[in-house]
Amino acid sequence: MTHAKHEGHLGAVYDAKKPEEIAGHYNRWAESYDADMAAAGYRHPAICLALLSRHLPRGAEPLLDAGAGTGLVGEWLDIMGYPRVEALDISEGMLAVARKKGIYSDFHQLALGGALPFADNAFAGVISAGVFTTGHVGAEGVDELVRICRPGGVIVLTVKDTLWSEAFAAHVSDMQSSEKATLVEQTSPYVSMPGEAATIPSRGVVIKVR
Repeated sequence: MTHAKHEGHLGAVYDAKKPEEIAGHYNRWAESYDADMAAAGYRHPAICLALLSRHLPRGAEPLLDAGAGTGLVGEWLDIMGYPRVEALDISEGMLAVARKKGIYSDFHQLALGGALPFADNAFAGVISAGVFTTGHVGAEGVDELVRICRPGGVIVLTVKDTLWSEAFAAHVSDMQSSEKATLVEQTSPYVSMPGEAATIPSRGVVIKVR
């Protein structure tokens, strides 16, 4: 089964071809996003949070929630002992919902995949749930995350399995060969939305910056 079988907002964002189309669809979805993802049994945030807590000490700051959306991950980070987190997302509508939750120290309406306006080594860690997937961001988006993450810091991602096999695994291998970063953990493939029959499996990945 493929993503083409998804309907409604989810199908629209997967089928979008340009960043501005993706942002527009997410803007329209923002108010019902949390409820819709809860109904779908959305697992990416829990997987990312578990991996982050295993590889980055409590109190590390600041963190970047890259693809923060409405703040599903950010809501838990302060509770888990990560006191300062900045949110980045392509959709102002999604960020507007996140702002209401009072959980982020700063907001950046930006797309991943290109140059980011942050200094080298700006963040102690990066977490990105559900972004490296169909029609969103490819393996090229990892390079900037490595640049802005401090040596010894970690980047926690979820990656769609099709993307992993097509390009992502090779890209991570190249980063290891060039001693930029190390793959320290990857989960077994899992279905991120059990309530969506067309969901392609993903995996959680932890990359440590050198």
